[in-house]
Amino acid sequence: MLKNWTKIFIHHIKHNKLFTILNTFGLGIGIAGLIFAVLYWNDEHSYNQWNSEKENVFQTLVKLGSTDDIWANNPAPIGPLLKKKSNKITSFCYLESYYTGGLVKYKGKKLLFSKITSAQKNFFSYFPFTQIYGSINAYKKDKIAVALALKTAKQLFGNENPIGKQILIEGNKHIVKLVYEIPGKSSIASEIIINTIDDRIKTDGNESAWGNYNYGLLLKLKNPKDKAIVEQEIENLYFENVIKPNAKNGGITTQKYIKQYGENTVYLEQLKTDRINAMPVGLAEGKGNYQFLLIMMGISLLILILSIVNYINLSTANAIKRAKEVGIRKIVGATKRNIISQFIFETVIITLFSIMIALSIVEITLPYYNAFLEKEFLLSGSQFFIQLIIIFGLTVIVAGIFPAIYVANFDTTKVIKGNFGRSKQGVWIRNSMLIFQFTIATFFIIGTSIVHEQIKYMNSKDLGFKGEQILEIYYPRREDNQLYERYVTVKKELLKIQGVKQVSSGAFTFGNGASSTSGFSYNDVNIQGHNMAVDYEMLEMLNVKMKSGRFFNKNIASDATESVIINETTLKMMKEKNPVGKIINWNDKQLKIIGVVKDFHLMGLQTEIPPMVFFHYKTIDWMIGNLGKIAIKISAQNQTKTLGQIEKFWKKNINQDYPFDYTFIDKQFAQTYKEYVSQRNLFSILNIVVILIALFGLFALVSFSVERRMKEIAIRKTLGAETKELLFTLTKQYFIFCVFGFICAILPVFYLLQLWLENFAYRIEMPITPYVLSFFFLLTLTLIVVLGKAYQATKVDVLYYLKYE
Repeated sequence: MLKNWTKIFIHHIKHNKLFTILNTFGLGIGIAGLIFAVLYWNDEHSYNQWNSEKENVFQTLVKLGSTDDIWANNPAPIGPLLKKKSNKITSFCYLESYYTGGLVKYKGKKLLFSKITSAQKNFFSYFPFTQIYGSINAYKKDKIAVALALKTAKQLFGNENPIGKQILIEGNKHIVKLVYEIPGKSSIASEIIINTIDDRIKTDGNESAWGNYNYGLLLKLKNPKDKAIVEQEIENLYFENVIKPNAKNGGITTQKYIKQYGENTVYLEQLKTDRINAMPVGLAEGKGNYQFLLIMMGISLLILILSIVNYINLSTANAIKRAKEVGIRKIVGATKRNIISQFIFETVIITLFSIMIALSIVEITLPYYNAFLEKEFLLSGSQFFIQLIIIFGLTVIVAGIFPAIYVANFDTTKVIKGNFGRSKQGVWIRNSMLIFQFTIATFFIIGTSIVHEQIKYMNSKDLGFKGEQILEIYYPRREDNQLYERYVTVKKELLKIQGVKQVSSGAFTFGNGASSTSGFSYNDVNIQGHNMAVDYEMLEMLNVKMKSGRFFNKNIASDATESVIINETTLKMMKEKNPVGKIINWNDKQLKIIGVVKDFHLMGLQTEIPPMVFFHYKTIDWMIGNLGKIAIKISAQNQTKTLGQIEKFWKKNINQDYPFDYTFIDKQFAQTYKEYVSQRNLFSILNIVVILIALFGLFALVSFSVERRMKEIAIRKTLGAETKELLFTLTKQYFIFCVFGFICAILPVFYLLQLWLENFAYRIEMPITPYVLSFFFLLTLTLIVVLGKAYQATKVDVLYYLKYE
């Protein structure tokens, strides 16, 4: 039986080469798209799944006061107090929820590492990495102990046993007590772990400070279901230790304080979902883009559905050619079940070929896909192959069953009489599917156009500053009281280099914002502002515009001790018409406003411009510690020579250990919307794929349709019909299908693109032009395909089709 089916299938392929190729490649492209999405989905959902504590460990996040977008870490007192008050947690762990970089030295070897984490000694009970050498107990007992990832240990020590070896990290001595290996994807994947955070809390004087939200906090709950209870317990602690004392000091009731300043809102993020949850703050490895993940899966499923619709359309249309075959088989005794099995068998073979094509496409393009998403996907793993089998099974079921049942239900009598070709059976289903194809194609064309418009807007919008020809260089900090003085000396020397126009510094980074935030009050209004510590001329170098007042002046001594500049957003929140000369209370320090600068974008167009408070580094004692970069404006002429001289000076006078590394501010800001540029590029590629699949299906369907009507066309020509009349008759239904498909796409595309545009605080309004242009573009492509085939049909040899009539 299988041998007979195979012979029939091969015979059918030989006489329908084009449509078999279109079917196979169409399905192959659709399956390839879904495989790409599945690889991405698996990778994002694999984070922390190896961790036996993933259900019980939670990251603690705090939304400060009445602010809508400022999520912070935690003050130092909250952990010990919560452990004392609550019976719902077993332990807590403070850590840096971000990576720091550092230079590591061992016996003359100098290596720069970018993933260093400082955490409390019980860190490994939260992230139980595999122990390779040493022990966790030994690590916990020694204050200067360090734990190294296996890869890091090999880079430093080669094949030596690293345990007990002394290394220098940023000049500080540490003894290697543990070497670990990370079993899988992890929200923290440190190269080096040190247990110095307790000392840092004491050094910073934050053991009892409730106003400094500087520390990442992990909690281990006895029962994950108690999450909401623990959140409420932490909020109660903030009420008792922040709201009550502040209200008392301000001479107001707690109710009035909450009304004015809001309450702290606590959220516990389970480690199991830390990577893909929609919360804005993650651990050191960052958050996955869950929305983009859903977009990828949705788009891939749409493309596969489009490919399957094509297959069903072509299979049902092509069934007319096989009507006599089916009719004869029924006469000689074949049952419906036999015929259905045969056609499903053919679908299985085509799907197998399609999967091989899909895997070939994925294998060839995977390096580009990895580069696009900055990942390292591999076509391996039992989970992936199980998913591939599921994709195969679903494709066969969806694509094979309907055409098989449709063919098996042919009326044997009509088939043998030879008039089956005039049957209308199944036509309405093919037409509906064709409209569906037009709908999907319209969705992609409009979506791509609007994404392009938003990216174009982001590229052209006035950002409020100018970063051209301004480079930032990492400035190594030392724990001494001469940091600013050394910086001033470096600044003077840099200005002597030909081509250097200006030199300054700011404690903020374009794309990441300020290094700290603090609240200040003015006339009973509390504002959580970004602390924008700067040196003289930094704002002028960035060409930030002044709304009122003046910039900092190095000739006015008070500008470095008691003066601030605010931005327009801060001014609006203060509700003050004439702020210059007014006094604000910044952490019990009285500061005078000397100017208001116009708003400029700091963290990308996705984010509202936050309230900013600018002051000189020396105004706030501890802020000088955030002087970690130097900004240099250079001339566009002889740029290479100028950069060479700066590098030479830097290596000789600043730091020989660190590589000379710099970024231009304008390019650095462009990184804030890099992922959306990638999404635009992805939409563009998939748009081409969808259009091609839709046009392949349209071409094949039109070919079948015209072929069935060749005798009708011959008769019309014999009766005197002109070519334009025949063209109109053959194309009008496809024009109507295109219009219906466009109408069906309007509401879904409008709704989904509105959701996408909500990612941006600064965005375009939904334009009408892409809708109009998309309709005419799709209509033009449709008419080109249909008219081309229809015109070819009008040149029919009338005698050939009428000689038997």
